[in-house]
Amino acid sequence: MRMFGSHLSIAGGLHNAILAAEKLGFDTVQVFTKNQQQWKCRPLEPPAIQRWRAECRRVGFKRTVSHDSYLINLASPDPAVWRRSIALFVEELRRCATLRIPYLVTHPGAHMGSGEETGLKRVADALDLVHQQVPADGVVTCLEITAGQGTSLGYRLEHLARIIELVRQPRRLAVCLDTAHLFAAGYDFRGRKYGRFIRHVEAVVGLGRVKVLHLNDSKKDLGSRVDRHEHIGRGRIGLDGFRPFVRDKTWAAVPRILETPKAKAPDGRDWDEVNLEVLRGLE
Repeated sequence: MRMFGSHLSIAGGLHNAILAAEKLGFDTVQVFTKNQQQWKCRPLEPPAIQRWRAECRRVGFKRTVSHDSYLINLASPDPAVWRRSIALFVEELRRCATLRIPYLVTHPGAHMGSGEETGLKRVADALDLVHQQVPADGVVTCLEITAGQGTSLGYRLEHLARIIELVRQPRRLAVCLDTAHLFAAGYDFRGRKYGRFIRHVEAVVGLGRVKVLHLNDSKKDLGSRVDRHEHIGRGRIGLDGFRPFVRDKTWAAVPRILETPKAKAPDGRDWDEVNLEVLRGLE
């Protein structure tokens, strides 16, 4: 089973992301279900919901993915920002449930100087409050590994494990591994180092807990703690870093999502199409 996808635009309607994914030859898609730069959002209208569901059924997309708003900071020490983030995250989960999107990816947040352990506890407390308001209805929150810029949490797998340990309903949480973020955070999985890396993932969070992969090359060096995505094989990671993620049967049914820059390649094709061709060439 192939499960390659990309983060695509919902401009003009949510369903347009599915149509674009189909045209590009993907097997799934990742979207924002709202304008990710705004706190407020319009309710999902029934026609939009029905069209999204219908297009998913038509093309056979079952393991779709949403990414929450970058405004959300569940680790914030500012009570107002924390409460606002909780409210928006509740909305994000409800929208996923309505659209039958099974995975919601989120960055753990930034502690803003309050300290990592305090920030991780703040995230867990926030998720507990969210879970009180939103029933377990098939949507899993995927905590994403981060590059570790500034005071961002989640740049160590242990951070994600700690949040899962602290929440009251750990079964509602999973993990998203982003190759560019992992690399920037100091994890080297290229070539023969992949086996050791995977054993570490298994030991810290468990391979079965990884429900989404983001496949992005990195413009920055190993351990740089800087998040800059590059096209597959054209960055510091290189093809040796993606070959094992493509060939490892562990990920056969896991959505593998591209978040590489959107533009036209030199040959006139969409970069998404080029990157997908490169990944499939590694199979």
